[in-house]
Amino acid sequence: MFVILLVGAFLPPLDFFIVNVALPSIRRELGSSSSAEQLVISSYAALYALTLITGGRLGDLYGRGRVFFLGLIGFAAASALCAFAWSPWALVAGRALQGVTAAVMAPQALASVQAIFPESEKPLALSLYGAVFGLAAVVGQALGGILISLDPLGMGWRAIFLVNLPVAILVALFGIPLLKETRARHAHKLDLGGMALSMVTLGALIVPLIEGREAGWPLWAWLSLIAVPVLARLFWRYETRLARAGGAPLLDPAALQAPGLGRALLVALLFYAIGAFFLLFSVYLQGALHATALSAGLVFLPFGAGFLLGPLSTPFCRRFLGAYVNPVGMGLETVGLLGLVWLIVATPAGLPPASVPLAAILFVIGFGQGIALPTLMRMVTGRVAPAFSGMIAGIASSTLQVSTALSVAVIGGIFYTVLGARTDPAAITQAFIVAILCIACCLAAGAGLSIGPASPLRAESTATDGADAAARRA
Repeated sequence: MFVILLVGAFLPPLDFFIVNVALPSIRRELGSSSSAEQLVISSYAALYALTLITGGRLGDLYGRGRVFFLGLIGFAAASALCAFAWSPWALVAGRALQGVTAAVMAPQALASVQAIFPESEKPLALSLYGAVFGLAAVVGQALGGILISLDPLGMGWRAIFLVNLPVAILVALFGIPLLKETRARHAHKLDLGGMALSMVTLGALIVPLIEGREAGWPLWAWLSLIAVPVLARLFWRYETRLARAGGAPLLDPAALQAPGLGRALLVALLFYAIGAFFLLFSVYLQGALHATALSAGLVFLPFGAGFLLGPLSTPFCRRFLGAYVNPVGMGLETVGLLGLVWLIVATPAGLPPASVPLAAILFVIGFGQGIALPTLMRMVTGRVAPAFSGMIAGIASSTLQVSTALSVAVIGGIFYTVLGARTDPAAITQAFIVAILCIACCLAAGAGLSIGPASPLRAESTATDGADAAARRA
C-alpha cells in the first residue's frame, strides 16, 4: 500500500516543475498574457500550499487511503481539464484544481510512514519517500523538455498533462483492492473554522510572495504581509479555545508544543531555499548560455541522480554520522553551490561551464539534499503522536512550500534587482552568482541549526506522553 501512496509524493512536484519548460509553447498556442502565464504556475503553487494542512487532517479523520484515492481521482480530472484547455483561463482553472487535489493526495504518504511503520523501518520508508520526491522534481524538468521536443501525436504541450491520466488509472486499479485503511482512533468532524482561518493566514503570506514581485509589489501585497501575524494569532487562539472545549482542532496545540518541533520546522523553512535555484538556473542556462528547453532540462539529470541515490543512502549514512546526517547533507549542498560559483567564475564569459565538473557539482548538490530530506522529515514528523500523523505531514509539506515561495520571492527578487534592466549574458551570470551565494547562506544556517536538537526518537516519546489527552480528541 505504501508503494501506491508514494505516487502521491511523486505527482505534485512532477506537475509543478514539468510546466516550466512548456510555458513558451502554451503562450504561442493559447495567446496567453504574461499575467496569465504567471498564474499557470502560481495558482497551482498557492492552492497546493494553502490546502496541505487541511489535506493531511482529512486523512487523519476520514482514512488516509480513502482520502488519497479521492485526491488522485480529482487530480486526474484536473489534469484532463488542463490538457484540453481551450483558453488561458481554462488552463489556470485546471491548474488551481490540480493544486487543491494534489494537496489532498500528497500528505497521506508521509502520514502513513508515521502511523504504520515501526521505528526500525521508518528510516527506510522515509528514504524511499525522499527519493521519490526528489526524483519527481528533476524528472519534471527533463520530461517536460522531452515531451515538448517529441510532440507525441501532435499534442504539443498538452502531453505534459495527459501523461498523468494513465498513471492515475493504473494506481487506482491496482491500489484500491490493496487498501489498508489508517486513521485517528477517535475521529471527529473537520474543524471548518480552523480550516478557513489557516487558509486565510497562509494565503495572506503565500499569495503576495508569489505574485508580489511580478505585480511590482503593490500596496495590497504589503498590507497582506503585515496582516499575517495578526491572522496567525487569531488562528492560534481559535484552535486553543476549541481544544479546551474538547473539540478536534485542525492544528492541535498540544501536539505543536512538542520539544524541538519549532526548531525542526525552522530548519525545514531554510531547507528549501534551494527552490529558487531551479528557476534561476534555467534562466541562466537559457538566457546567458542560450540553451534549448530540452538541453536545459537534461542538465538537471546529474542533480536528479544524486537526489535519487541520496535518500537510498541515508540508512547507511546514519550508521556513521548518527544525528549529523542532516547537517552533513545541507553542508554538502552548500559546498556544491560554492563549487558552482567557482566553476562559473573560472569559465570565460559567454561559454558554458565544463560539462564534467558541472555534472559532478550538480550531483553533489542533489546527493546532499537527498540525504538531508528523509532525516529532516523524521525530525519533524517524529515529534508528535501517530494520531496527528496527517496533521504534521501537512505542516511539514506546507513549510517546504512556504520555503519555496519565500526563496523564489526573496532570492528571485535579489536576482532581478542585481540584473536590473540588463539582459546580456554577463549581467545574468553576475545576478545568478549573487543568488547562489544567498541560497548557500540559507543552507549553511539550516545546517548549523540542525546540530543539537533532540533526536526524533526521544522527542517522539516526549510528544506522545504529552499528547495522550489530545489524541483522544483527534
